Amino acid sequence: MADPNTLSAVDAAAAIRNGRLTSERLVESCLARIEAREERVGAWAYVNPDQALTEARARDKEEPRGLLHGIPVGIKDVFDTADMPTEYGTPIYKDHQPAWDAACVAQVREAGGVILGKTVSTEFATRYPGKTRNPHNLDHTPGGSSSGSGAAVADCMVPLAFGTQTTGSQIRPASYCGIVGYKPSFNTIDRAGLMPLSQSLDTIGIHGRTVQDTALVVAALADYRVSDSAWEIAGTPKIAFCRTPVWAKAEASTQALVEETASRLGGQGATVSDLALPADFDDLTEAHKTISEFEFCRALSYERTHFPDKISSLLMERLESGLRWTRADYENSWQKVARCAELMTHVFAGCDVILAPSVPGEAPRFEEGTGSPIFSQIWAPLGLPCVSVPVLEGPTGLPIGIQLLAPLGEDARALTHANWVHQQLGDWT
Repeated sequence: MADPNTLSAVDAAAAIRNGRLTSERLVESCLARIEAREERVGAWAYVNPDQALTEARARDKEEPRGLLHGIPVGIKDVFDTADMPTEYGTPIYKDHQPAWDAACVAQVREAGGVILGKTVSTEFATRYPGKTRNPHNLDHTPGGSSSGSGAAVADCMVPLAFGTQTTGSQIRPASYCGIVGYKPSFNTIDRAGLMPLSQSLDTIGIHGRTVQDTALVVAALADYRVSDSAWEIAGTPKIAFCRTPVWAKAEASTQALVEETASRLGGQGATVSDLALPADFDDLTEAHKTISEFEFCRALSYERTHFPDKISSLLMERLESGLRWTRADYENSWQKVARCAELMTHVFAGCDVILAPSVPGEAPRFEEGTGSPIFSQIWAPLGLPCVSVPVLEGPTGLPIGIQLLAPLGEDARALTHANWVHQQLGDWT
């Protein structure tokens, strides 16, 4: 057997069920990897090895509780945890200890999972970076805001980790770190106990090393299961290649790679067509900006008014921008979103899924920030399920993902087609 920390979550779960692996051995292997690499990668805000091993030993003595039995999971540090500090990526909440678990954390425990620790988040899950580096090149960002989760999974410190996405915080780290990022349909996973940022956009997602790993978590927490037979797509996958209205924001090398990928999928048996979105979508990124900033500044009212000196200038600028938006601006933006949502039936009429870029290019250097979320921003207000798969290698050898999107509520379609694409094209390396 390979080093346990390198196993996929699905394979590790099967090995634990079959008695070929213990949760204790799996957690020990993950902790050894953290000890070896954490000083350089900086993926974790909090780890208590003794606590994690105690949980793992307890799981080994029990009958299986659920789909995640014995599997270690990383929790982004914007989710409340009753037995670990939760600091939300800000000095305002240094050493803050909640009295309860977020709903998804409690559900992981209920399903037999082992909470390995808290992964680094950017400031309030926005764009001011934490300490985390890209494990494939430490001079580069892992993306944000789910920085630690993406890096920890990519570096084989943990097989699964929670992220969140309000704009591009799930898809971007997955792309930059060369792993799978799954953002379910809006509100698929319960958000109770998540530090709120945008009530209309915040979505809980999963980072894993395979598509089926990420689906395992949603099956355990939301009872949204993809049947075994569904993973084998019957018939010809129909994929619409959408350059999106922000195609010019992609680097020339990324444009060429994504276009080549669309062509390769056609050669692998898919029907690939070009998709041009209706003109209504041209304003969708601006609508998202208005909605998110309007909600950000209100959700963080206490922090903004009591601790302005502890908020980064980058975030404060966005909060102040949100205060300038009027209610009429906000409602007008939602009207634009509603028009686009109505058009989605037409957009998906000739295809199963949409293929689009995940990011403009490879991960920027660390000092340049966490990268642009523009290729998620256009889809974010629609709440669609999307899966980023790590199939491209950029010009300097860093990974680049592509994302597959399906209609709202059709997560199984997004997952199965993303899995097919991943199998056809293989990993980026």
